[in-house]
Amino acid sequence: MKIKKLLPPIHIHPILIIFIIISVLTGTFVEMLVILSIVLFHELGHYLAAAYFKWRVRQVMLWVFGGVMDTDEFGNKPFHEEIIVTIAGPFQHVIIYFIVYIGSISSFIPESLVELILLYNTSILIFNLLPIWPLDGGKLLFFLLSINLPYQKAYHSIVLFSMIFAVTLILLQLLLYPFTLSVFLILVFLLIENRSEWNKRHYVFIRFLLNRYNGDAQIKSINPLTVSHQTPLMAVFSQFRRDKRHPIYVRMPDASRLSIDENDCLRSYFFDKQFDKSIGEIATSVIT
Repeated sequence: MKIKKLLPPIHIHPILIIFIIISVLTGTFVEMLVILSIVLFHELGHYLAAAYFKWRVRQVMLWVFGGVMDTDEFGNKPFHEEIIVTIAGPFQHVIIYFIVYIGSISSFIPESLVELILLYNTSILIFNLLPIWPLDGGKLLFFLLSINLPYQKAYHSIVLFSMIFAVTLILLQLLLYPFTLSVFLILVFLLIENRSEWNKRHYVFIRFLLNRYNGDAQIKSINPLTVSHQTPLMAVFSQFRRDKRHPIYVRMPDASRLSIDENDCLRSYFFDKQFDKSIGEIATSVIT
């Protein structure tokens, strides 16, 4: 792998810039530098795994206690690839523990710095495993949901759950635990991010469908769908699952049943622009 491919395009979120300025003003820049180093090492794990599978990665966005790898892959990669890319980040923390242990016993890393690195490494690892989208824990929960649920329902569920969980943690901190500004701001940031995800949920789903239409989806099994002839195309698409191909059987008014491939439906929607047609009308036009 070429050296230039070892590092992705890296961008810093505005909230992280605020924290950096605060750390300089309060004399805690060393702590901030340790945090940024751990976060960058974490994201490098995601990126290297994604690069190994030849994913299209646009950038890595860094923010306090985590980051987000922005990729053009939207739920159509093989399940094992998405799991490996996701856990590659948390696995980097295991490597950090090993490096710190070697540095400690060899006295290469000062004891005060060892304690600082271990504290933040553990804190960031635990934080990233929280079941909140787009943290790694939230992504793993989404993968589990998408095994048994259609893609759209799984995505909606994880975003809604993330907002509820973030609000719950905010209330717990305000009511039961000592107030910590940094934790409060991070939780508010996650709540805002998930609110933004909810607002653009339709576009995320359209990109998922476009990848299927363009032939980028990985298919492992067949899952037939039986629907009424009056069902709108988008309602049919809402039943699509990742890793599965869907032959569609349409119940017609005369009790007959027509068969149509999902690609014909996707082509009617994206290429022929038949947004308002029912699945029965599409099936009839394709067969005739």
